[in-house]
Amino acid sequence: MPKKRIRIDMEDADGARYDIKLEGNVTREKVLKIFEMMDLMNIEEESETTSIDSVGAKIWHIVDKYYPMGKFNSTEILEKYEDEFNEPIKLSIISTYLSRFSNKGKVDRVKNGREWIYQSIKLGQKIH
Repeated sequence: MPKKRIRIDMEDADGARYDIKLEGNVTREKVLKIFEMMDLMNIEEESETTSIDSVGAKIWHIVDKYYPMGKFNSTEILEKYEDEFNEPIKLSIISTYLSRFSNKGKVDRVKNGREWIYQSIKLGQKIH
């Protein structure tokens, strides 16, 4: 099995740059510890200055809010979308946007049987 490798490049509000590399047995717990460290240092992701007035922005809001690290499918996004925004949406629209997010490198997607399983890509991480 090949080694996992994650690289996180970030910059804080003062302009200081950080380059963190994780190689080898990378686990969810280790990645969460990195995020905890970032929180202690008050390093945040890009600020949420974008409005969520478009369908794509609303779908991305759901992905970012409920699945920042975990895996999900289009049906789960559909349910959260309808709960969060109290408006119906077709599953095909969700699937289309998730496919676009995958093409833009915002999420990874893997075929599992008849469905796609997605996972967010955050802070410039590259999983090899």
